[in-house]
Amino acid sequence: MNDQAAVLREKVLKKHQNSLRNCKTLAVLSGKGGVGKSNLSLNLSLALTKQKQRVLLFDMDIGMGNIDILIGQTASYTMVDLLEKKLSIQQIIKKGPQNLAYVAGGTGISSVFEWSPSDLAHLIQELNSLTNQYDYMIFDMGAGMSESVLKFLKAVDEMIVVTTPEPTSITDAYAAIKLAASYSVSAPVRLIINKTLSDKEGNETYERFNRAVQQFLNISISLLGIVPNDQAVQKAVNPQMPFLLQNPASKASIALIEMVSILIPHDNRITAKNEGMFIRRLKRFFLER
Repeated sequence: MNDQAAVLREKVLKKHQNSLRNCKTLAVLSGKGGVGKSNLSLNLSLALTKQKQRVLLFDMDIGMGNIDILIGQTASYTMVDLLEKKLSIQQIIKKGPQNLAYVAGGTGISSVFEWSPSDLAHLIQELNSLTNQYDYMIFDMGAGMSESVLKFLKAVDEMIVVTTPEPTSITDAYAAIKLAASYSVSAPVRLIINKTLSDKEGNETYERFNRAVQQFLNISISLLGIVPNDQAVQKAVNPQMPFLLQNPASKASIALIEMVSILIPHDNRITAKNEGMFIRRLKRFFLER
């Protein structure tokens, strides 16, 4: 009986460790608003669920979120309730289309949300209860690069930076990466070029951007994908339906499916050394003195 119990414990532990290893954490950010970051975060998450990945999408623009609006739903509880009322994460997770789980950012806060130590401790505790339930946790980061945001970026597995070919957007994206680097954020960076007129424009934008980042920041970034300026994206806004679902054959939808074909094989190479590292890093950067 003791041998059987030991075998059972080993199986449970192994299952838990494998789940932790396979939960990838991605932070999606941009240097400025208006580049389509939240829309891409949502549709990228849905592209992953199409490939049978279990995804939890967090709207981290706390108090000014819009993920639930893009989906066409109203969330009963949001990140604001998680932090201010100390609700459990299970109470605020909402089911979206195509088995996507998401946490809304909430609305109604007139000023930028400030993280208190108790907020952070509660968030980390709740996130720790989830890491074995999902293949991906995607954090759609809010505007601004506060110290709390920078600490959070130090904990995730990868950063995805969204920009457009416009010079102001490129400049702001560069500034965000520079600030993260100055704060010793070492997570690999992937770039999405959104709203391009052609693949040529997207590739040229990436090449110029990557050269600048390599030369001045000594960082090499990879291109995750190029999303064309597609009318299908705009047409999906008013009906509050993700464009990947409303028009899966659109050029923008195809671009996201191609990104997922890059992400999944790459992420599956994460080794057992990374088991539970997201939570450990969060605790170290936020809670330890």
